[in-house]
Amino acid sequence: MRVGDLVFASGQAPVDAHGVTVGAGDFEAQARQALANLDTVLGNAGSGLDKAVKLTVFVTDMAHQEVFARLRARFYAPPFPAESFVQVAALADPEWLVEIEGVGAVE
Repeated sequence: MRVGDLVFASGQAPVDAHGVTVGAGDFEAQARQALANLDTVLGNAGSGLDKAVKLTVFVTDMAHQEVFARLRARFYAPPFPAESFVQVAALADPEWLVEIEGVGAVE
């Protein structure tokens, strides 16, 4: 959803273009897919991860925070967007280890 110069994307899951979960049991693979999906959704609205201003990362295990921090540097550069990293009891699909929502600027 675009509001003014911002695009709000709901949680992006670790699924491919056919809705199939990617990387069962592999947090890094799932996070890469969710970030790629978020970049696509934001990009379709004129933004992208390079213009992200806020991310909320939902994980089923806080131990994945270091892996996500390494991935962040591959997908976008400093200054990094504001980010919340939240552990949840479960996500919509029991195979999912991560889901990411974001807000991106549109220039």
